[in-house]
Amino acid sequence: MLDLGVAYGTAKSGVGVSSMGIMREDDVMKNLMPVVMAGILGIYGLIVSIVINQKIDEQNYTAYQGYAHLAAGLATGLSSLGAGFAIGIVGDAGVRANGQQPKLYVPMMIMLIMAEALGLYGMIIGVILGSK
Repeated sequence: MLDLGVAYGTAKSGVGVSSMGIMREDDVMKNLMPVVMAGILGIYGLIVSIVINQKIDEQNYTAYQGYAHLAAGLATGLSSLGAGFAIGIVGDAGVRANGQQPKLYVPMMIMLIMAEALGLYGMIIGVILGSK
């Protein structure tokens, strides 16, 4: 699930950047932020998986711990899936609009930060659940 959100956000934003690059080729590097932010979502899953892996003890692994680790993965994965969709949609429309009106860059970045926060919240919950 996590990688699906990362892939969707990257692909959708990348299409917008490519389209915007035709109108304003000088601003392509500035408008790569949605692609970078979508890639960060994958790191959230890596962090939670490391936390879970450190807590696994094969001799004393209970069903409670198993369900807690499953919940940690689901919380991180589903929140990153939603964040990836949001980043992809906002990134695609935002960079295209920014290509036509440069004043829209800051509002686009604020929307992207709010979308990224969804994935961050899921990672925090995943770390809390994974460390129990």
